[in-house]
Amino acid sequence: MTIKAVSTIITDKALAKPLIDAAAAVAATHDAHLDAYCLGVDRSQMDYYYAGANAMILQEAIARAGEEAEEIDAEVKRLLAMTGVRWATDTGVTQMADLGRRVAQHARFSDLVILPKPYGKDRGADLEPMVEAAMFDGRAPVMIVPEAADVSTLPRSALLCWNESREALAAIKAALPLLRAADTVHICVIDPPVHGPNRSDPGGQLAVWLARHGIRAEIDVIARTLPRVSDVIRRHAEDKGAEMIVMGAYGHSRFREAILGGATRHMLEDTDVPVFMAH
Repeated sequence: MTIKAVSTIITDKALAKPLIDAAAAVAATHDAHLDAYCLGVDRSQMDYYYAGANAMILQEAIARAGEEAEEIDAEVKRLLAMTGVRWATDTGVTQMADLGRRVAQHARFSDLVILPKPYGKDRGADLEPMVEAAMFDGRAPVMIVPEAADVSTLPRSALLCWNESREALAAIKAALPLLRAADTVHICVIDPPVHGPNRSDPGGQLAVWLARHGIRAEIDVIARTLPRVSDVIRRHAEDKGAEMIVMGAYGHSRFREAILGGATRHMLEDTDVPVFMAH
């Protein structure tokens, strides 16, 4: 796989710079085209308006979203003008109910979608459904970029979360172009099953396959010493100095992760480094 079409979707002007920095770094390294979709979102909930509220209220909300899209577009163009990559921008306006369709339509022809961390202070309700729509409906791999992360250059070290699942394999395959550029790659296996088919060599087959792609990876088999798997992954990533975490997303249903939590949700809540995900 090669990366020739990088895209990002921006719904908040304050989050534009880290997204453009990360997308431009990937595009420059892989000689790819960068598309930025500047989306104004009408976040109002019409169901809660009083009886008799008319179309003027809806029109005003849509107009505000349109103005927001134009402001985002102006900031994105300013940032892109300082890069040396090929780029284009587009603007749009949507209500929350139609957000997923708009995001998926944009993501489906992208090799990689760069999105902001969906949880945390000052994060809008639109960010979580954007991540899910890009992966599930757009069928695109996603890189989540925390606002404080240094993303002006590609990550030089990566931690691969390996649990034999199809989601983990999909993420690692999609991340191959970035892994080839990394100096160090670690395969993290947490508490492999005692009676599993690869119990004598957990992660070995993956390491051999990566080697055939020119990627030398070290295998780290570690114990689950903390209650949450995501905490174990983050601590190991810190120990190894990983600048990117690659993991399969939503091994459980999205509903279960939303209500009860899961490795995907917990990772996206707490991570300080970019997370590369696929489903």
